[in-house]
Amino acid sequence: MSEMKNLAKQTAIYGISNILGKFLNWCLVPLYTYILESSAEYGTVTNLYAWTALLLVILTYGMETGFFRFANKEGEDSTKVYSNTLITIGTTSAIFAIIGYFLSGPIANILGYSDHPEYIAYICIIVALDAFCTIPFAYLRFQNKSFKFAMITLSKIMVTIALNLFFLLGCPYLMKVAPSTIDWFYDPNYGVGYVFVANLIACLFCTATLLPEIRKAKLQYDKTLLKKMLGYSLPLLLLGIAGIMNQTADKIIFPYLIEDPQVARAELGIYGACFKVAMVMMVFTQAFRYAYEPYVFAQNKNGDKKKEYADAMKFFIIFSLLIFLGMMFYLDILKFIIKSDYWSGLRVVPIVLMSYIFQGIFFNLSIWYKLVDKTQYGAYLSFLGMIITFIINIAFVPTFSYMASAAASFCCYFVIMLISYLLGQKFYPIQYDLKSIAIYFAVALGLFGISQLIATENIVIKYSINTILLILYIAFVVKRDFPLHAIPVIGKFFKK
Repeated sequence: MSEMKNLAKQTAIYGISNILGKFLNWCLVPLYTYILESSAEYGTVTNLYAWTALLLVILTYGMETGFFRFANKEGEDSTKVYSNTLITIGTTSAIFAIIGYFLSGPIANILGYSDHPEYIAYICIIVALDAFCTIPFAYLRFQNKSFKFAMITLSKIMVTIALNLFFLLGCPYLMKVAPSTIDWFYDPNYGVGYVFVANLIACLFCTATLLPEIRKAKLQYDKTLLKKMLGYSLPLLLLGIAGIMNQTADKIIFPYLIEDPQVARAELGIYGACFKVAMVMMVFTQAFRYAYEPYVFAQNKNGDKKKEYADAMKFFIIFSLLIFLGMMFYLDILKFIIKSDYWSGLRVVPIVLMSYIFQGIFFNLSIWYKLVDKTQYGAYLSFLGMIITFIINIAFVPTFSYMASAAASFCCYFVIMLISYLLGQKFYPIQYDLKSIAIYFAVALGLFGISQLIATENIVIKYSINTILLILYIAFVVKRDFPLHAIPVIGKFFKK
């Protein structure tokens, strides 16, 4: 139980920083949807940031997870592992940034941004910096410096937001009242380009704040160690590419699946904005991952902890379903974070939320192939998911637009989640509490179904019913698996 409490503590710290950080990033969504000229411009942001996510996976090539594996491995020097990883990632990131900068023109022509090749240059430098910073961030997680990790992460986000506000709101105002103060660098027609400029400056700031951690790396380059690390990590590169393509392929290929490029960008902008509405689920999954991955390898070094892994899965699902219900019951409030022009896409939100739950379960299941060093199976599963994603998008997006993209994500994660469970029971069997998991899904979906069946236009009645339904789910959780006396801090006020 002490291990579970430690996991809960780490998840809380990472979770608070990530939830706060993502909430602050949420504040940019209404800024973009209300200030940018059209949903097509937000479609540009969605498309290029999807490419950014893919390139980041390629540039880290599984070495983040490889670092955790070898830093916790008996007989390995964690300092040497860190130095090796940082030097390797730093070298490849620098090479990528240089090549991307000088070839930004031809790449922009291929991607349909020939009028703004500098967008590509910005993205290449941003990705290179982010990839490099991944390793010192991982080192902070390895040292359980969750507070410092959170502060640096939040600082970067705050700088990004401040710069976005400056370029998209401050500068237009200054151009009206005091143009001479900014007209030497500000172009009022540049619009969405300043989104990428703000991100680039924030990445430079983040790299500077991580310098103390970067300096801790010694110039110890062990080729033998690197060979072993690459042998473990490179299969994770294939896994990572396929995995991130499952999340971003729709946003990358979407502009090529609808005949009119302007309509495609506009539809992609709507889809991308509504995806942001569902971000809470992704935040929880990511926060859980930050604490869970180093915990898994550290605990495995001390012995078999299958019971803890099974408990972690159950509680992840319990709270994921709570988030699902909370968001769906109050979606009519949450929708105001985006402009009404985008509301037509809100129908994808429940599908996307459920996809995130399946994705989180798939991640939790992935411990079996990481702990038995069969990471190739992770690659196989993710490639299967990628094939499903591509087939559904290519076949149905021309007819059903972004609804097909949401359905593709749902089908992808459901299939690979199921197959991963079956394979895991063969190679590293864990007795998950399937009965409880099935009951929680049935209860949550049943309550959601009730809310849809008794939907009413009366706001007071609607939210009263939804609040009662949410309380019923919480009461069921407390009664079945989460007694109030076991909750930290407040538990002392309740009897066993």
